[in-house]
Amino acid sequence: MHISISDYPLGAAVATDLVNTSPTVRDTTGEALPDPDALAGFLVEHDVHLDATADGRAPTDTDLFQVHLLRREVRGTIETETEDQAVAGASVLLRRAALGPTLRRHADGGWRWTVPTAPGAPLADELAALVGIGLLGAVRALGHGRFRACAAPGCRGVFVDTSRAGRRRYCMPERCGNRLNVANHRARQRVGNVTR
Repeated sequence: MHISISDYPLGAAVATDLVNTSPTVRDTTGEALPDPDALAGFLVEHDVHLDATADGRAPTDTDLFQVHLLRREVRGTIETETEDQAVAGASVLLRRAALGPTLRRHADGGWRWTVPTAPGAPLADELAALVGIGLLGAVRALGHGRFRACAAPGCRGVFVDTSRAGRRRYCMPERCGNRLNVANHRARQRVGNVTR
């Protein structure tokens, strides 16, 4: 696998979504990666093509277990208090499978910096390298202030805000943001009904 250094938003998005598959975050729906098929679906959903799953190889129970462990490491990196801690944590993730950066010709004919992963690296280690590059790129381009906890009351999710404006507030906007908007709407309705 060759990971583009300039495509850090992909790695940051995978980091965010991976952390938020945890039953710690999904307290009402539970584990979002309960089996290897769900892990395969997660990779497809994020358009992540790992060497470990090339040629139609499916994730195994061992891969799933290691990804669950990786999820904890990634969460710890996103929750760091300082930029230096975030860089150190992301660097550890990167070193699990990454080799030195190299120039690789892109489809448009230009050259791109990429980081290849070690041949035969386990699925979780390749995923760690992708996430590590994403987190390092986010720190470099956007700053550690973009590593945040979800603003929804009671949610334990975390995320990396790679949006242009940097105003993202929720780990899963379609879930946490909508839930909060519905609660606020209902509260306004109750207040409106009481004052009539």
